[in-house]
Amino acid sequence: MTETVSPRLREMRWWDIDPVLGLEKDLFPEDAWSRGMFWSELAHARGAEATRRYLVAEVTGEEYESGVRLIGYAGLATTGDQADIQTIAVARDHWGTGLGSTLLTELLTAASEFECAEVMLECRVDNVRAQKLYERFGFAPIGFRRGYYQPGNVDALVMRLTDPSTSLQGTQING
Repeated sequence: MTETVSPRLREMRWWDIDPVLGLEKDLFPEDAWSRGMFWSELAHARGAEATRRYLVAEVTGEEYESGVRLIGYAGLATTGDQADIQTIAVARDHWGTGLGSTLLTELLTAASEFECAEVMLECRVDNVRAQKLYERFGFAPIGFRRGYYQPGNVDALVMRLTDPSTSLQGTQING
């Protein structure tokens, strides 16, 4: 990791889809989201009727062709008083820097702003790193979805957090 500057978080926009897809394909090669999936999510992320919150994390540096590098992204969808974490991704060379915690904190803040009483998510059963992050924020396992991640036929662990605003008050962000 060559960056020394903290990442800047901002709303994900349509022009971020290509760099997001690059990171998506690197991190989730078997079950990466498509361009259309991101377009569909972003279509619900703005305006008075918005039900989504998507953000990106980026760093700046002379070593990048455009002067900016996207190093993470995250998304949340809401329906009524329930939120679902759709995705959180951090570039491999930024694992362990706390960026995942920062992104998750932003999503939980958004869930609180949407007045959601609970937040749900699915996590690959083999993604122990992500499970530990979610547990630090108060998420608890509530079940499995067999064969959820395709084409690898990997099960998903379903996790739930009740009252995201209370969870944020007591969360230690350290990882």
